[in-house]
Amino acid sequence: MDAFHWMHNDKSVAASKYVCGMNLFDKISETAAFLQTKGFEGADLGIVLGTGLGKLLERVEDQFAIDYHDIPHFPLSTVEFHAGRLIIGTLAGRRVILMQGRFHAYEGYSMEVVAFPIRVLQRLGIQHLFLSGAAGAMNLDWRKGDLMMLSDHINLQPSNPLIGPNDERLGPRFLDMSAAYDAETRQHFRTAARGSDTTLHEGIYVSVPGSMLETAAEYRFLRTIGADAVGMSTVPEVIAARHGGMRVSAIVVLTDECDPDNLQPIDIPELLAVASSAEEKLIDLLLQAIPAL
Repeated sequence: MDAFHWMHNDKSVAASKYVCGMNLFDKISETAAFLQTKGFEGADLGIVLGTGLGKLLERVEDQFAIDYHDIPHFPLSTVEFHAGRLIIGTLAGRRVILMQGRFHAYEGYSMEVVAFPIRVLQRLGIQHLFLSGAAGAMNLDWRKGDLMMLSDHINLQPSNPLIGPNDERLGPRFLDMSAAYDAETRQHFRTAARGSDTTLHEGIYVSVPGSMLETAAEYRFLRTIGADAVGMSTVPEVIAARHGGMRVSAIVVLTDECDPDNLQPIDIPELLAVASSAEEKLIDLLLQAIPAL
């Protein structure tokens, strides 16, 4: 049974909206059509706001928001610090749609559900997806509060959004991932970082299921296989976006230093505070880069 049907906590009433008789493409189309009636049209840039990175909304003009629980077929975020709203507005002169709150496998959702909002954005005409988030730094030359732009990723999630029958209307059966993160966009961010004297690392992000944090041995393993930073999201969304032909870029805030020889107990409020303190740097880079995206 799909996780969508058996989740019972108060924040996951999404199961009641799930229509069993409809296929994925029909659900995406119905959701997109509903959102178009609410004014979600004319945007070609989508932005996913990650942990502690909500202040960007203060820069969005002429915005209109709708709660996830009011959108047909949309899942609900069960993470307390992930708001659940879809917003359309103007940012740096560009019409954008923003997701304030994302979905994770550790919440009990299938990968189809995790990626569903990205599929809807594709149907709404989004051509470029920018993702933000928080991650732990395993590259010990870097410090918490730094920014890392994803150059590549490693998927250690239990599945991915392409498992199962493929609908060619959503994308090809066999997806090439040799250039998951758009090279031209990354150059725009490098230019913006140099212009604002902001440290912007580039590295490999590994996506793990969570929700537990890693042991010292696991950090050593993840570093050995080539990862610079670790998190619990992003990669399923990237796969779905690339499957739909979107250009993709992503930057994460490094919220903690994952030194296996000096590992400290996790402090979630501190991680959120670090993400919040680095937010202005990320917002500045994004605002500089948006006109060129």
